Amino acid sequence: MLSDQAITSPDAAIGLLVPEGMSEAPQEEMHVALLDTKLRLLREPHMLYRGTINQTTVRLAELFREAIRANAASIVVMHNHPSGDPTPSPEDVRVTRDMVAAGRLLDIDVADHLVIGRQGYVSLRQRGLGFS
Repeated sequence: MLSDQAITSPDAAIGLLVPEGMSEAPQEEMHVALLDTKLRLLREPHMLYRGTINQTTVRLAELFREAIRANAASIVVMHNHPSGDPTPSPEDVRVTRDMVAAGRLLDIDVADHLVIGRQGYVSLRQRGLGFS
């Protein structure tokens, strides 16, 4: 269900955006939420990729395709770690850096990249990983 609540923090994103069961998924999944200019959800988050037990491939053009079509102002990217440990990998940081750079070119802000695990989550933006 869509909410008029703005996604202004990682906690708000976790509460409103993360699909049920994502932390328990046996394979990596990447989901994207599209936000308007007031950081409200435009539509339910969609799964972009399902990978293996320890990786998923990200093609930046596909990551932003729906955001462009929906005229989204920003996106929140979420993916899980089936190991249960939400600690971002060096690859997670590299992909985040690439997403942020591509978003700047497209004038679509990457509001956050969240890594979901059974032991909680990590906001790469909050940790300053991949965002400059």
